[in-house]
Amino acid sequence: MKRLAALVAAALALSACGESDPGVDPTAVPVVPTATVEMAETPVPTAEPGTATPDALATPEAPAPEPVLLPTPQVITGGAGPTGDLARVSTGWATDWSTRTIDLEELRIGISVIPIRDRIPPIDNPEFAPASEAAWSDPEPGLLLVAGEEARFYPLAMLIVHEIVNDEIDGRPVLVTYCPLCNSALVFDPVVDSKRLRFGTSGLLRNSDLVMWDDATESLWQQIGGEGLVGAYAGHRLDVIPSAIVSWGDFKAGYSDGMVLAPPGRPASSYGRNPYVQYTSRSSPIPGFFDSTILDDRYPALERTVGVTVDGHDKAYPFSVVQANGAVNDVVGGVPVLVLWSPGTADALDAPTTAEGADVGAALAFDRRVDGEVLFFSTAGEGRFTDERTGSTWNVLGHAVEGELAGNRLEPVVHTNEFWFAWSAFHPNAEVFGP
Repeated sequence: MKRLAALVAAALALSACGESDPGVDPTAVPVVPTATVEMAETPVPTAEPGTATPDALATPEAPAPEPVLLPTPQVITGGAGPTGDLARVSTGWATDWSTRTIDLEELRIGISVIPIRDRIPPIDNPEFAPASEAAWSDPEPGLLLVAGEEARFYPLAMLIVHEIVNDEIDGRPVLVTYCPLCNSALVFDPVVDSKRLRFGTSGLLRNSDLVMWDDATESLWQQIGGEGLVGAYAGHRLDVIPSAIVSWGDFKAGYSDGMVLAPPGRPASSYGRNPYVQYTSRSSPIPGFFDSTILDDRYPALERTVGVTVDGHDKAYPFSVVQANGAVNDVVGGVPVLVLWSPGTADALDAPTTAEGADVGAALAFDRRVDGEVLFFSTAGEGRFTDERTGSTWNVLGHAVEGELAGNRLEPVVHTNEFWFAWSAFHPNAEVFGP
């Protein structure tokens, strides 16, 4: 067991799942880092909660609260730059360290080999294949992105290796991101001050979450929340575009004409191994990457959570709570929302391969209004749901597949699926749905 624990620690010690060197096997377990950065010779709960009654939630005439704007981060200027290992790994960076919103000591080094930046190689010119031509296993989890008439699936098996895809969809640029340590998959608008930014992985972490960088100003950005942390864009926020983690099976069924991310210059068979074996079996995040004193113990640290954001209002829905209800009808920021859970999506971060993990299901969040009318939903079992007014049948993707409303689709609200420890660390004062 000691040897197994050592192997697991080795697999988790890096945030990287791949190397920028194309000759390195991107699915290989990362090398164990030393306690300090290796320098190159030349520095380069739970009672089952009840769902609120329709009368309490479905009144569209109820006055909506005033929108709550996200607080503007306090930008700090002046002061010393990075010191110690952080200074050494950032040698040559053009980042303006004197302009920031955080204490630089909050940054952790997630990679043990210099240069750390983009050692986890992003995909800059992604290519896609029709869903009908791909051969992913049905439980394979991936990021779902829909824009206009286009739907895309980014397998987590590939995002674990690359973490960032600089992409375009429906004529607009998008930044697709995934942090395995937080299981956080988010999509952003990468245009800032009318300039499209290209993003990469910095090799740094904060609260165990991916810290990105842009190659225009070399500013550092937090993945969860999209906040500029250090540099010329400190204090800026990227706009979040709704996305979700779903199974390949659900994607194919809901978007048969959709597209899937194609392997960039290597066969699909080179993806699928999970370098984070037994990660979600842990009771806490990796201590070196996360401050245990801020751990919120209301739910297990690595429980998946749906984090909903509407008009600046944040609210969390732990998977265990949503699963117990099947369908959660709620109101966030004056908007009637629906959170659905359905089985069939694998845990990408526990078993040796991403498609063979335990079934953790998928949970998605929507605005539950159709043609201006607020609907109340209940579970019908087997990943199906019905609305009280018409009895139409809906799937977890928010599509009405049978009945009077067949063909309608619910509009997704901005929501994320990160681990509870990560969501609560970045939203310490937000509401949580549950008893």
